Amino acid sequence: MENRAESAPHEASPTPSLTGHAAYGEPVPAPHYPPSYTPEPTKAKPPLWKRLLGPLAAAALLIFKFGAKLKGLLLLLPKLKIFTTSASALVSVAAYALIWTWKFALGFVVLLFIHEMGHVLQLRREGIKASAPMFIPFLGAAVMMKELPKDAAAEARVGLAGPVLGSLGCLIPLGLYVATGDDLFQALAYIGFFLNLFNLLPVLPLDGGRAMAALSPWMWIVGWLGLIALAWFFPNPIILLVALLGGLETWRRWKARKSPESQRYNEVRPRTRVAVAAVYIGLALLLVVGMDATFVERTLDSV
Repeated sequence: MENRAESAPHEASPTPSLTGHAAYGEPVPAPHYPPSYTPEPTKAKPPLWKRLLGPLAAAALLIFKFGAKLKGLLLLLPKLKIFTTSASALVSVAAYALIWTWKFALGFVVLLFIHEMGHVLQLRREGIKASAPMFIPFLGAAVMMKELPKDAAAEARVGLAGPVLGSLGCLIPLGLYVATGDDLFQALAYIGFFLNLFNLLPVLPLDGGRAMAALSPWMWIVGWLGLIALAWFFPNPIILLVALLGGLETWRRWKARKSPESQRYNEVRPRTRVAVAAVYIGLALLLVVGMDATFVERTLDSV
């Protein structure tokens, strides 16, 4: 944004202001009254507490009068379906546009949508009802499950479906970059690869943590300790939030790991474990290659 402020001249005639002082803080000369004029005496102002009591009493009366109506409106808002997927997406685009360009913000939200739709499609294949993707500015997006997966293998499939479809979605800006040479699409491909790789961290509640449910609960502890180290060297509110939520969820599952319900839930066939591990490792390697191929030095205000 251009800076339109101009430096004040060294000598300028004072301009009277509404506050009774001229510009640059110079006082305005006292008015000259004719000899026959006698100014009326100034009335004393009431105490400060009396001046504040009137507006406060009026505000309290309004709150009391309309409190019931406001409460009813707040209870009605969730039923109006205002916060739909499209509405939350638009809010997220506007929020990200505060730090990036609106084009990059729009592309980023589209990549988030593709990632979350991977979860939605796999949840439907598993026979689990789920909500539509809901976008949370600066935190990403989420899909709410109506019920839990039947076992750890189903949880792993649902967790990996997001990064798998999300990684395929990154091929869209990558192809546009190859076709047009526009750095915007290169930056979108890079951030998409990074987004899906970050979600593969073996920490609950990230997608990688859900994939570890079909491999070994010990990986949750290893991933959580790694995330703590990452937060120590690279402090970030999102990393700290994931570490907090991941620590609580890991502790809850670890305590219940020997219960009959948990043991049945974690029963996974060996070939399923191999398949999950192959998809997890292979996808992570491909995402690293994609990030390396699309890396470009940029600043936040240039995308």
